[in-house]
Amino acid sequence: MKAVRNHTAYWAFIGHRVSGLLLALFLPFHFLALGLALEGAARLDGFLKFAELPLVKIAEWGLVILLGLHLAFGLRLLVMEFFPWKAPRDARLGWVGWGTGLAMLVGVVFLIRVF
Repeated sequence: MKAVRNHTAYWAFIGHRVSGLLLALFLPFHFLALGLALEGAARLDGFLKFAELPLVKIAEWGLVILLGLHLAFGLRLLVMEFFPWKAPRDARLGWVGWGTGLAMLVGVVFLIRVF
């Protein structure tokens, strides 16, 4: 069992599941922010001021990283499940690296744009 947990594909599986759970936890806060817009401009402006805090900006960066990881690892799973061809094992493991790298690149670009 220990050998399986050190496998790259296992960590891609864990990354996909954990990012999905954390994104699901984020959704109520997103709906709260949207709901504040319905309560009036003053409430929404107060929330937008809160959203300018550095800690919130860092949390947004984490959210973008989670979205990128979830997307990359989800696409990897879809390709593995639904494409009729079988890629070599090394290529499938490479997808994990490319997906992680792409998610981090998106996160860095977002970080540069935010700060």
